[in-house]
Amino acid sequence: MPARSSASRRTVLRGAAVAPVAGLGLAACAAPQDDKGASAVTSSVDLGAEGEVAKGAAKLYRDHNVVVSRDGAGALKAYSLVCTHAGCVINKLQGTTLVCPCHGSEFDAVTGKVVQAPATEPLSELPVKVADGRIVAGPAA
Repeated sequence: MPARSSASRRTVLRGAAVAPVAGLGLAACAAPQDDKGASAVTSSVDLGAEGEVAKGAAKLYRDHNVVVSRDGAGALKAYSLVCTHAGCVINKLQGTTLVCPCHGSEFDAVTGKVVQAPATEPLSELPVKVADGRIVAGPAA
């Protein structure tokens, strides 16, 4: 006589029915896969011509997860686009305000400071310089 499993057929079927529903709950709370887990800039990158960022403005460089801004005096600043709240990649710029798509945190692109929660920490500042008329940002800039 074959050994009988300790789990009844009803228990197995109930577990199979609940598992997908539980997974949906997790998926609904998670950030979109394309926006989460992006890495920060790890080496210097040439972002483009110096003239691409006007005084008092900012520009997203999505391919490199960097935002570059220029204050009224003309000084450049660069920040990582990885949100400090949940690690999502910020992909929206309204004027000089960065908006995270995952939970709505907002940051000032000129200072990197949080202007709307849930994030509480400022964006990571990156070294930035102009070399041969090009904006270069990243750890070795």
